[in-house]
Amino acid sequence: MIWKRSAVLRFYSVCGLLLQGSQGQFPLTQNVTVVEGGTAILTCRVDQNDNTSLQWSNPAQQTLYFDDKKALRDNRIELVRASWHELSISVSDVSLSDEGQYTCSLFTMPVKTSKAYLTVLGVPEKPQISGFSSPVMEGDLMQLTCKTSGSKPAADIRWFKNDKEIKDVKYLKEEDANHKTFTVSSTLDFRVDRSDDGVAVICRVDHESLNATPQVAMQVLEIHYTPSVKIIPSTPFPQEGQPLILTCESKGKPLPEPVLWTKDGGELPDPDRMVVSGRELNILFLNKTDNGTYRCEATNTIGQSSAEYVLIVHDPNALAGQTGPDHALIGGIVAVVVFVTLCSIFLLGRYLARHKGTYLTNEAKGAEDAPDADTAIINAEGSQVNAEEKKEYFI
Repeated sequence: MIWKRSAVLRFYSVCGLLLQGSQGQFPLTQNVTVVEGGTAILTCRVDQNDNTSLQWSNPAQQTLYFDDKKALRDNRIELVRASWHELSISVSDVSLSDEGQYTCSLFTMPVKTSKAYLTVLGVPEKPQISGFSSPVMEGDLMQLTCKTSGSKPAADIRWFKNDKEIKDVKYLKEEDANHKTFTVSSTLDFRVDRSDDGVAVICRVDHESLNATPQVAMQVLEIHYTPSVKIIPSTPFPQEGQPLILTCESKGKPLPEPVLWTKDGGELPDPDRMVVSGRELNILFLNKTDNGTYRCEATNTIGQSSAEYVLIVHDPNALAGQTGPDHALIGGIVAVVVFVTLCSIFLLGRYLARHKGTYLTNEAKGAEDAPDADTAIINAEGSQVNAEEKKEYFI
């Protein structure tokens, strides 16, 4: 009885020491995110460990590794590092089915565990653009759809036209049959014009699994439209005796057929001097009979368009006179300036003469009002003195 009692006491003492030593032991793990097809590293660390075993198990609670011993036959799972303080394993070629909660166990009394959630990202497939049927006529409504499957979480689709993002689009997300990934589509509607011909419309798929390198699909637009026509003369002032080239600049898709030149609604009157070469009309040795309205017509399978040019042949001598100085205008300006100057001098002279007469009149007033000759002389002298004062003041 004494032996049994001492054995029991010794057992509880050992257990107590184990419990006391294990209180500072905690396994530490971290959640892991990996792209489908990549490799996941699961690490479990223990800062304080007294030679206690570590174990990794999968979401189905199957043991993967117990210390450095492999427990599950799966060639994708390998040991990275095993010690009393760490147990790290790798899972290569990760699939969506590997996602879940993995458990690291530290076999103390009681057993301590730490969870690590493995997230597997589904990589979106390369997007495809549908709905384009070449060619498209100018003014038609175009509807393009961009679609990608296999993303987890659902991918984001953005549209660009001429490197400018288009915001007004429709977005649809559907869960795939595996209930893990998604199929995403986006629809773009817009009315096309001739400026859209040759423009690249881009569908871009953004997803966290793509490492900031989005997947793109591109559709180059082909728009058919009627020709636009413009006539460009070789000189702005056609002169008699000189040549003239009229160029018919036409743009359209399909490319317009050879242009048709007419004059005043009929054929060109002088084929020997009026030579058509491609889109150019060459008129040799202009004369007054060439005056008129010249018309250029361009046609393609979509439609027809035209432009007109009114030709006025100028006399070289008349043009030279127009380009020289206008001597009549210059002479008129000089005459006006001389007339204004003479008028100013005349008015100024009259103004000075009037003020001088007023001064002399005031000076003689004293003599006219005197009763006798002596008084007149005195008054005149006084007036002269006053006049001098006035004169000095006036000056």
